[in-house]
Amino acid sequence: MPQLLTRIVRLTAVLLDPVDHVSVTVDGHGDHLTQAASDRIAEAVDLAQYAQDDGPCLAALRAGEPVAVPDVAQAVVWPRFRDVAWRSGVRASLSVPLFAGSGETVAALNLYARDAVAMRALIRHVEACYRPPGDPGSLPPVDRGSQQLVAGLGGALRARDLIQRAIGVLMGRDLLSPVGAYQQLVEATPPGSPLTATASAVLRQLQH
Repeated sequence: MPQLLTRIVRLTAVLLDPVDHVSVTVDGHGDHLTQAASDRIAEAVDLAQYAQDDGPCLAALRAGEPVAVPDVAQAVVWPRFRDVAWRSGVRASLSVPLFAGSGETVAALNLYARDAVAMRALIRHVEACYRPPGDPGSLPPVDRGSQQLVAGLGGALRARDLIQRAIGVLMGRDLLSPVGAYQQLVEATPPGSPLTATASAVLRQLQH
């Protein structure tokens, strides 16, 4: 997990044009910590939130939903975050929850930007991933790296939905807890095969 999160931070910092600083927040058994950061500014903005025990990265981690701050100056509910971010040149931010195969949120990917206008386009695309399926409406263009992030996020959300549906089936069929149903799904997945393939097979069995 640490190596994977570090790689995500490095790729995000390089590939996303609107983003200047990147970090990943995890829950360290009651205390929050930055597992990986692209630079000291990202880490400093994270630490300001941990000191207040509140902020966009912690809100995303706790709620399992993206938390956007399109204008840092207006983040009056998070004064420590606002002040440190502003002094560091950060004008907008977006925290996106990262989740495990079980659906549990395990980290928050924090994107900090100096250009608030450029960041707003990425924010709109990410928020559209969490809306019900249908016409997303007109979205502003984004750079190729942002497109890749949004596509990956959309795919991850669809995979999570598929796995959660399969877990629900196993819970009802075998009278299992959510943890037990997930463990059964994992045990039924051959090494090297995706969990989504096993989840799809469970759902096909239900249809027959």
